Amino acid sequence: MSTYGNLKYDFTFPASNPSGSLVLIKSITASASASISFVNGSNDVVLDSTYKAYKFVFKNIHPSSDVVEFEFQGDIGTNTNYNQTMTTTVFRAYHDEADTASGLAYYTARDKAQETSYQRITDDIGNGNDECFSGELWLYNPSSTTYVKHFKTITANYNSNDHISNWYTAGYFNTTSAITNIDFKFEAGNIDAGTISLYGLTT
Repeated sequence: MSTYGNLKYDFTFPASNPSGSLVLIKSITASASASISFVNGSNDVVLDSTYKAYKFVFKNIHPSSDVVEFEFQGDIGTNTNYNQTMTTTVFRAYHDEADTASGLAYYTARDKAQETSYQRITDDIGNGNDECFSGELWLYNPSSTTYVKHFKTITANYNSNDHISNWYTAGYFNTTSAITNIDFKFEAGNIDAGTISLYGLTT
């Protein structure tokens, strides 16, 4: 608590993410990969009730195709169709290198209302040698069989039009079945390079 004259105010804000320790579960490095999948119980992946929250970290993800967006979907049980129903919200900010264009707006074209297609979480990324994106995705209590499964992402990418694009996406898988699999890919072409790491949060 601080004071200014007769006024008292508190500038203490809660953490934006859950508190606790992150435990590295699995890192997968792409090499001209069509997609990167994290499947519970496969190749040392844990995506179950062991942790109440999971964090995926994207590091320098680079596409093979030019001007493409990155996306993800989930599935239940041993299914790998990746077509779970999602409702989401998306907004983005951008600023170009020439300092001539910028903006912050809700992105209606990328939100979902009970749809089963992949959710896009970046702007257009080019395949130039210096173009890529990084960021994170949080998935909360995916093993619950009572509630829907919430998630949120934040990404930053070098847009193909030479500007920084900052995306914020949040939503839920509208299922009471446990989410056990998450798949990542570009809308077209391969993941040429980059690493995705999965962490579990201890609380």
